[in-house]
Amino acid sequence: MAKLPEKILQIDGIDKQILRYLMTDARKPILEIARQIGISGAAIHQRLRKLEASGLIVGSKFVIAPKVLGYTTMAYIGIYLDRAKSNPRAVRELEKIPEVLECHYTTGNWSILAKILCKDNEHLMEVLNKQIQEIEGVSRTETFISLKQQIDRQIQI
Repeated sequence: MAKLPEKILQIDGIDKQILRYLMTDARKPILEIARQIGISGAAIHQRLRKLEASGLIVGSKFVIAPKVLGYTTMAYIGIYLDRAKSNPRAVRELEKIPEVLECHYTTGNWSILAKILCKDNEHLMEVLNKQIQEIEGVSRTETFISLKQQIDRQIQI
């Protein structure tokens, strides 16, 4: 889990413009961004290195369209544990399940909230029954199938 910074980073308008361009398209050429903002490519590289060193930029990645690979069922699983100290072991086991995309330690009724992606409802049932519910310490689960993702965004800069 990411540790909160000791000091909040302050960024200026140029940093914000650079970040907005790259958050929209991380492969946008630096020189094209430089021309649009009105500064040199070297200045952009320098600012990006500073932003990476500060921990604000934590990487870049390609985003895969799961439906193209046949993954159409997104679900959120509320996982109840028999006791709090079962959490580390349960998380280690969840990490071994490729369909588990995210895992959150939560407040409220569940101990863990997991986001999983499966090919269909039958695949989801297999993952639940044969993998997640078999983890030592898991007492029961509650499943919510996502019918449609209506918002997908990062924090605004």
